[in-house]
Amino acid sequence: MAAAQISLPLPVLPEGWSAPNDFKAIGTLSTPNQRNLEPVGPHFLAHARRKRHKRTFSEDERIQANENVKKVEEEDGDDISEPENELMLGRDAKDWKGQDHYAVLGLSKYRYRATDAQIKRAHRKKVLRHHPDKRAATGSSEDDSFFKCIQKAFEILTDPVKRRQYDSVDENANVDPPSKKAASKSPSAFYKLWGPVFESEARFSKTQPVPMLGNDKSTKEEVEGFYNFWFNFESWRSFEYQDEDVPDDNENRDQKRHVERKNNNARKKKKTEDTARLRQLVDDCLGGDERIKKFRKEARAGKDKKRLEREAEEKRVAKEAMKAKEEQEKLQKEKEEAEKAEKAEGKKVKEAAKNAAKKNKRVLKGSVKDANYLLPQGQEAGAKRIDEMLGDVDAVLGKIDNEELASLAGKLGGLKLAEEVGGVWREEVKRLEGEGKLRTGEVRLLSS
Repeated sequence: MAAAQISLPLPVLPEGWSAPNDFKAIGTLSTPNQRNLEPVGPHFLAHARRKRHKRTFSEDERIQANENVKKVEEEDGDDISEPENELMLGRDAKDWKGQDHYAVLGLSKYRYRATDAQIKRAHRKKVLRHHPDKRAATGSSEDDSFFKCIQKAFEILTDPVKRRQYDSVDENANVDPPSKKAASKSPSAFYKLWGPVFESEARFSKTQPVPMLGNDKSTKEEVEGFYNFWFNFESWRSFEYQDEDVPDDNENRDQKRHVERKNNNARKKKKTEDTARLRQLVDDCLGGDERIKKFRKEARAGKDKKRLEREAEEKRVAKEAMKAKEEQEKLQKEKEEAEKAEKAEGKKVKEAAKNAAKKNKRVLKGSVKDANYLLPQGQEAGAKRIDEMLGDVDAVLGKIDNEELASLAGKLGGLKLAEEVGGVWREEVKRLEGEGKLRTGEVRLLSS
């Protein structure tokens, strides 16, 4: 390209200019001193470096840029260093929602656990390596698309709201649950495989800290607290990051409201699906947890023990009740037998008394008969006399009891003479009349 030359005339001197003629010196220069000057500073060092290595300005800048990148990498160490693959370097910056922001900055192994300081260091490291000016200085033909990806990742991860939205849908941070076969290989495999799953899911909990799975030494209260927490898990996941972009223009408001409603419905659906996924995950873990089986077995054993104790107590009470009932029945039977025996004995006594009374009555009636109905010896008693005499005997018998009857029979036993028999009857009649049991004159023949 040809160089353009522009002529600029000096300004015109004002009228009355006479400086050369009117100049007056007001002082003199001092005597010069000899000094030795040494070149110093970064620019001299850069000049000396170029002269020593015989480099041009562009060559020296390129080499220095590479050394600075290497120096930064050595200072940062390998904690935030990850290899870059061609697929990542060739990403389209416009598809920023589909990119893995943590992987772009080399923080894949940290993800949601990455601190702000780590994010800033990783961004600085990436910028030093992929800044367009640096790439141009090194002679690279790579465009600035990946650099824009780096800047977008840094923008998302340094904004707390945007980072939370991205972490809400970061599937790369999830830990897949183990298969039933893998978790049941050994007692420790269950806790080793399921523990990281819940550690990963715990980042979505509104309540912190989150109880972890524990191990085979965990108490029943700890295990029940763990499953109760996860069955009632409250997640802050919102899925806004996956929203369809809402038009910013004010001309199509209906379309804007339609997209907003569509996004809200999509969020609710994803929230429901995520809740169901987590519930199924907890159910699967619960189904393979040997601690739950052990606790249930102990609970059943405790229930069986209580049941057996209760049944034994019921048997004991029933046995005692049966024994008491048998004892009561025995006593009742003995009582009934005693009453029966007593009744039979009483019946015997009554029967004996009755027989004795009959016998005594026969004795009494036989006494008057043997005494010729109280008539003198040799005088025959007529029918009337016999009937009246027996009537008087029956009247006396009707007024005395068995004891008196036995006493009277005892007195009359063995007596044959009319005077003796009559005397006994007269005493008895007199006694009965005296006691008011017989009226005077009611018994005529026995009282005369």
